[in-house]
Amino acid sequence: MYQHTLAGCVSFDGIGVHSGVPVRLSIHPADADTGIVFHAVDGQGRAHEIRAVSANVAATDLSTVIGDPAGVHVATIEHLMAALYALGVDNAIVSIEGREIPIMDGCSAAFVAGIDSVGLVEQGTKRRYIRVLKSVRVDHNGGSAEYVPHQGHRFEIDIDFKAEAIGRQRIEFDLDADLFRRELSRARTFGFMKDVERLWAAGLALGSSLENSVVVGDDETVINPGGLRYENEFVRHKALDAVGDQSLAGARIIGCYRSYRGGHRINAMALGELLSDSRAYELMELPAPRRRAGLRHAPLAAAAAPAFSPQTL
Repeated sequence: MYQHTLAGCVSFDGIGVHSGVPVRLSIHPADADTGIVFHAVDGQGRAHEIRAVSANVAATDLSTVIGDPAGVHVATIEHLMAALYALGVDNAIVSIEGREIPIMDGCSAAFVAGIDSVGLVEQGTKRRYIRVLKSVRVDHNGGSAEYVPHQGHRFEIDIDFKAEAIGRQRIEFDLDADLFRRELSRARTFGFMKDVERLWAAGLALGSSLENSVVVGDDETVINPGGLRYENEFVRHKALDAVGDQSLAGARIIGCYRSYRGGHRINAMALGELLSDSRAYELMELPAPRRRAGLRHAPLAAAAAPAFSPQTL
C-alpha cells in the first residue's frame, strides 16, 4: 500500500545490446512521489532528466526508448524497468553513462540480484493505482493487445512464430515479486540468425552474442550451447518485456493485460489507449474494492502525449 525505494545504491557495468558500447549505470534511492527518473549524461558531462513514463517513449523498434532519439535518450529500458516494477520499487534515480541500458545476460536477473542485495525501504506515502474500468483494445500488424477489468495484476501473453523452435506459446500469471524472480527474471531476449546481417547493417545488435541472447539458427533450432533456461523461455521473455513496458503507466495497474503476437510497439499502443480514455480507468490510493468517492482521472504524466511520440526533455 505504501511507496518503496532502495535502501542503498547499486551499480552495474555492461554493454548495450544494440550499440555494443560499454555502459555504467547506478540506481539511487529517491524521495516519495519521485517515480523512476533517468539522469543521462551527455557528451559535455551534463545530466539530463528523463522520467520513465509513456509520454516520454520515443521509439519501440526492437526495444523501448525514452527521451529524444536524435539527442539525449536511454534505450532498451524494459528489462531494468521490469525488475524495478515487479520488485516494488516506486522511486529511484537511475544515473547512466551511455545511451542504452546494459544488456547483462539478456534478461532481468542481474538487476533483480542487485536490487535484492541492497533491499527496499518503505516510505510514508501511499501508492497510486490505476484500476481498469472497461476494456480497451488495439490491433497492429496481425497482433492485438487489450486491458480488461480484473481484481488483481494479471498478464496473459500469447506468442505465435513460424519457427519450429518457438511455435505458439502462452503464459498467464498474477504478478508479484516472488513469481517474477522465479518464473520470469531469467528469461532471455531472443532473435534469429537470419536477421543478423540486416540488423548489423542498420547499426543494431552490435553487442548481441550467445552470452546475452537466445538465437534461433537457420535450421530453426536454438544454437546456444546451453539450450533454453525454460521450456517456454520465449513467451516468458515476452511477458518480462510486457511488465517493463507497463511500468511506464506512472502508477501500478489493477487489471488484466492480454496480448497476442505482441511486442514493445503494441504494448505502448495499448497503454496509450488506456490512459487516453478517461472512462477506461480510475486512480485510487489503495488496492481495495471500488469506493463511491474515489479519486478519478487526476492528470497522469504518462498520458500527456501519444505513447511513442518524441518528447522535449
